[in-house]
Amino acid sequence: MKDTRYDEFRSSILRTLLFIILIMSFDTISQEQHQPAYENEEAITFKTQDNQQVAAFSGFITVPENRTQASSRTIRVHYVRFPATTKKPGSPIVYLAGGPGGSGIKTAEYANFRFPLFMALREFGDVIALDQRGTGKSDQLPACQSGIYTSTDTPQTDLEITHLYQHAALKCAAFWQTQGYDIKGYTTEQSAEDLDDLRRHLKAKKLTLWGISYGTHLALAATKLMPNKLDKLVLASVEGLDQTVKLPARTDAYFARVQQVINTQPKAKALYPDIAALIRRVHKRLDTSPVKIQLTDKNGEKVGLLFQRWQMQRLASAMIADPHRGLKRLLALYRALDMGNVEPLQHIANRGYFSDNQISFRLMPFAMDIASGITQQRLAQVNQQSTTALLGAYLNFPMPQLQGVIAELDLGDTFRKAPVSDVSTLVLSGSLDGRTYPHSQLDAVRNFSDVTQVIIENAGHNLFMRSPQVTEVIKTFLAGKSVQTSNIRVPLVELY
Repeated sequence: MKDTRYDEFRSSILRTLLFIILIMSFDTISQEQHQPAYENEEAITFKTQDNQQVAAFSGFITVPENRTQASSRTIRVHYVRFPATTKKPGSPIVYLAGGPGGSGIKTAEYANFRFPLFMALREFGDVIALDQRGTGKSDQLPACQSGIYTSTDTPQTDLEITHLYQHAALKCAAFWQTQGYDIKGYTTEQSAEDLDDLRRHLKAKKLTLWGISYGTHLALAATKLMPNKLDKLVLASVEGLDQTVKLPARTDAYFARVQQVINTQPKAKALYPDIAALIRRVHKRLDTSPVKIQLTDKNGEKVGLLFQRWQMQRLASAMIADPHRGLKRLLALYRALDMGNVEPLQHIANRGYFSDNQISFRLMPFAMDIASGITQQRLAQVNQQSTTALLGAYLNFPMPQLQGVIAELDLGDTFRKAPVSDVSTLVLSGSLDGRTYPHSQLDAVRNFSDVTQVIIENAGHNLFMRSPQVTEVIKTFLAGKSVQTSNIRVPLVELY
């Protein structure tokens, strides 16, 4: 007769042993994930601004400041590595922040921002939040206060503003040189070389690059430098190698798309029947009659500012990137100024905008943009279009105004030539992106043989977290599967 008590006892023992083995297995994985795998790394608890925490590694690589100089000093390029959650990780996924000048590490830290996406991508490999040279933890460079000021009480022309910025640029270049910093080391080509050094540091055959805005500009440069060492590219809000300066006519086309959205919202349409005409009226009024507002200077003293058209164009350029952020407030500001109401503008001034009229620069974004530059053909287009365009030549200010001022920085037209690549590439574009435009983005990768573009309808420049579907599309792509959708629709922001 079968002894069921023995069978139950044996089953209990087996279950206990399996549980112990499972726990030991997880503990081994956990211990492996908490052990530095590469040189110059230390285990850390990574904390976001809203106090989310995860085990990670802080590390750095040491690279020449300027690889074209044999005697160049070395600098450190820092990163945070979030280890993969799979037993068979693929290529490391390196996040490239925008700007230029943005910090990859800070991007992961920001509250209610992209941290969940960093975590989600760990199922495919280590995820690296990189602080490119001259940014975040990799920035040991002093900012330059030029000692040159724009006027607070006298109207100034576009040409006068350009000359002031060019003079300030020359003074700052001299300042950094006297401080021992080689500005020729802060170019996109040098940063692309850093990516290959990082790949070797991580002992990886290939990298997957995940970037946004300027980060995609860097990724495209990497396709030229290390074409056989890239696994996949995830590019959002793409900026091509000759697209540092956007075409003003395409910015006008963006405002036309905004008008189409407004026309679908009866309340908004009643307020803004013709935004292009509204913008032109306000700019014309500011040209003939600049607005006087009050500022609080660094010493807490009240000072006056004559607010001019060029300042309004710069402000608008900073506010159109995302419809869910600044666009609604920008339209309301234009409407208020059109009605002679300066209170919204004064409110912006009270928050610290316009408080310092001294021209200053950070080295990395200053040098990167000038070095990437613009071809003469495109510059002619920009100059011609900016004479009539709504925002003139201010979308990417102070480029192209500083084009050629530091001649030795320019990387030349060979750098700006569109890359050719067979690397599998996912392009994510917001239909209401006010800084990089869907057609321009596709043009930037026109010589790529394996491109999938997904349009996020109603999204702007910062599109990653506008819908959970964006994360799912990226995961599908990284898994090597075919992306079946070409459009993701997100809720349309009310513009009234």
